[in-house]
Amino acid sequence: MNSISKSDIDKIFGKILRDFRIKNGYTQEVMAERLGISIKYISRIENGYSGIKTQTLINYMNILGITPNTIFKDLMTNKDIIKQIEISEKLNQLSEEKLNFVDNMIDLLINFK
Repeated sequence: MNSISKSDIDKIFGKILRDFRIKNGYTQEVMAERLGISIKYISRIENGYSGIKTQTLINYMNILGITPNTIFKDLMTNKDIIKQIEISEKLNQLSEEKLNFVDNMIDLLINFK
């Protein structure tokens, strides 16, 4: 099993959170205010110098619309999990109509005897 260091995890999380913050047009100041944490802590998280509390990570994800797959995909080494994430990412690109169709097809496959 490949072991991932805490430092690597902090850097990956920080980059994703920074990229999404910028994509959403938020400054570090706005994020700090919305999360109820200091700008200094935001900077440390985004630069990978500090770990992030689970509660803060979840709040970040909710504010910025980040899926768990996005946060964790670069940390996964299990091929089955990676395949599931790849399928999930493809599903995220579908229109609501096509997504409903796929959902119905999955239900049919699950119930097929």
